[in-house]
Amino acid sequence: MSDGRLSVFKTYKLYVGGKFPRSESGRVYEVTDSKGKWLANVPQSSRKDARDAVVAARKAFGGWSGATAYNRGQILYRVAEMLEGRREQFVREVAEAEGLSKSKAASVVDAAIDRWVWYAGWTDKIGQVVGGANPVAGPYLNLSTPEPTGVVTVLAPQESSLLGLVSVVAPVIAVGNTAVVVASADRPLPALSLGEVLATSDLPGGVVNILSGRTAELAAPLASHQDVNGIDLTGAADDADLAKELEAAAADNLKRVRRPQPVDGTDWSADPGTHRLTAFLETKTVWHPTGALGASGSSY
Repeated sequence: MSDGRLSVFKTYKLYVGGKFPRSESGRVYEVTDSKGKWLANVPQSSRKDARDAVVAARKAFGGWSGATAYNRGQILYRVAEMLEGRREQFVREVAEAEGLSKSKAASVVDAAIDRWVWYAGWTDKIGQVVGGANPVAGPYLNLSTPEPTGVVTVLAPQESSLLGLVSVVAPVIAVGNTAVVVASADRPLPALSLGEVLATSDLPGGVVNILSGRTAELAAPLASHQDVNGIDLTGAADDADLAKELEAAAADNLKRVRRPQPVDGTDWSADPGTHRLTAFLETKTVWHPTGALGASGSSY
């Protein structure tokens, strides 16, 4: 083999509906590492790409929300397995994106893998934490159970290209929602590579859709989209004006909105708790009769 062979550069693509399209606009933009060195050209998604992602997410919602919580947990665990198998690739991409040493990047990737396992374990437990029987007086039961909100737009953190991304996406889908993810604008490569992991991890196509591009350009049509049920504004944490505009647009069809929090991005390796699991859950309450009261006053 000649020493002068040319390297085969990776072509990064979007992940929409279980497939890997280029942006319909044909636009790309350059991604550089922390020192300004060119890494790749990535698709600059358009409004049309955003609408296509919503269509894919809606199509996948019925099957994903209808799957058993145990099955969703198995699939999230499979994502962790597949990510573990491509660990070295992600260590390199995270190191380049975030300007970290190889050892620090490895710790970030390991934490991201563990985060998938964490949420995989919660899929069949969150219902017991936030649901249950309510105390009522009368011959009936009153049961409250959590249900997924629907299609959720997730603005991924701008700084934490993998661990932060996983920390906001995994809880959304763990409880049965489907997601349209807008990756970090300047650090999108780990997110686009995560799409390749998801495609080989038994996750149905359309459950997670990943777009790269300018956050504000993509977030605006998604915030006003009438078939999007919720939006996580974490990726707009550094732009208060944008966050306000998106929240106002989301009010048009009463989207559930998770506002940027002061703790967002401060330490993604901390215990995530359950607040992101419950951010995009609705509570359904059902009344069910228990039977007629007998002469003695007892019921059955």
